[in-house]
Amino acid sequence: MSNSPAISFAKPSTPKKGSVVILAAVGGALSASAMACDPANVLKRAFQVSDFTGKLAAKIDILTPEATGYDHLIAIGTGAPDKLSEQDWLKMGGSTWAALGKAASATVILELEGYEVTAADVAGFALGLLLRAYVFDRYKTEKASGKTKPEKSKAKKPGDMRIVLQCANPAAARRAFADARSIADGVCLARDLVNEPANILGPLEFAARAKQLETLGVKVEILTEKDMTKLKMGALLGVGRGSSRPPRMAVMQWNGGKTKDKPLAFIGKGVVFDTGGISMKPAGGMEDMKGDMGGAAAVLGLMHALAARKAKSNVVGIIGLAENMPDGDAQRPGDIVTSMSGQTIEVLNTDAEGRLVLADALTYCGKRFNPRFMINLATLTGAIMVALGKHHAGLFCNDDTLAGQIFDSGTVTAEKVWRMPLGSEYDKMIDSKNADMKNIGGRWGGSITAAQFLKRYVGETPWAHLDIAGTAMGSPSNEINRSWASGYGVRLLDRLVRDHYEA
Repeated sequence: MSNSPAISFAKPSTPKKGSVVILAAVGGALSASAMACDPANVLKRAFQVSDFTGKLAAKIDILTPEATGYDHLIAIGTGAPDKLSEQDWLKMGGSTWAALGKAASATVILELEGYEVTAADVAGFALGLLLRAYVFDRYKTEKASGKTKPEKSKAKKPGDMRIVLQCANPAAARRAFADARSIADGVCLARDLVNEPANILGPLEFAARAKQLETLGVKVEILTEKDMTKLKMGALLGVGRGSSRPPRMAVMQWNGGKTKDKPLAFIGKGVVFDTGGISMKPAGGMEDMKGDMGGAAAVLGLMHALAARKAKSNVVGIIGLAENMPDGDAQRPGDIVTSMSGQTIEVLNTDAEGRLVLADALTYCGKRFNPRFMINLATLTGAIMVALGKHHAGLFCNDDTLAGQIFDSGTVTAEKVWRMPLGSEYDKMIDSKNADMKNIGGRWGGSITAAQFLKRYVGETPWAHLDIAGTAMGSPSNEINRSWASGYGVRLLDRLVRDHYEA
């Protein structure tokens, strides 16, 4: 993760300078180390005046007596320590970053009276710091100054910050943080990809980003138009026909498990920009369609996280990359294409293109790798936002055990999912008179009929479809993210692998 704060670990001691952050439990209870940072007992008085009660992730920043030498003395609320969850530690880390503002250095004393702060707690706090510190500003060269000649921005960057986390066992925290850092890098990679403008990130450039995972030991193959033509991927190729930028498919393999173990497979929709094709979208909000590759971004970020932390599993990541544009060679409503599976598809709406990309990616994955399961992620339908808003992704699954594991992982990481129905009644809605199926099912149940479409390409393999249209981009801001792109799915699926599928 580039331009992130430098984090180190140390035993508790009274800091001498810089910004100091302490934890305050419900009621404002402080540890002995925290009280040692406040010899004039300023915090207690500040708590009373401001009605600070130690509520989770609440913060108070006070002026400190000159004798202390501190720039700031900040208290972060923890709520009731015995009720703290893994996600709560991330929230406190994110809240701390927000409270530090433009500070150059900070010491955070991670102690709570009557509660043992573990290495995992410290690592979670650090992960929250890193995720909240993320900014996408690579194209900002100047700031508005009101002067005739703009000045270069002098705003402090996250990489300028030095943060020391004081805790009971720095060595254990440092080891735990190595995994957390890998996850943060994967999330921020996914955010970067979704935030990138489409003129910068086309199918070729996206494939090149996937190729960079080879430095972590991931085997990466890039299938070209010629390769996909030989494989008869008519569904995916049809989506890219209208673009001057040719489609690609990236196939990533991380072999961290036993040789005999079947791989876990993650498949992502990578439509780098979606105009809707001939079935053109309205102009309002179309600029957000640079994020229509959020599923592929999540898969790439996940593969980075798993490889960086050397996950003990065999994992395959496949992303179908195309741009949906409306030129003279673009596919038309009413066209019939043949997918790699041999099934034919009547394309009634060229804006229902993501499922065409995934159809060939799922078929390829199943035939080549015979995986233990397949999970695909896609910013697939606006209908899922009508049903669930922007706080849950839609989960469609043909296997109850896998569905339960994903749901539990979403609960722990707060990347939440809600299971939606599948069924023969919905499946009939995509039957076509002119082909094996059509790519839309009508006005009602749009996210469900999209899932039913994908289900026709997975066979008997345990499979889940995550519709992340509401959660991958433009989702509500929270303590650990202020970016338009959230990186949704990386922490969720890393946790799934960690808890259920590592040797």
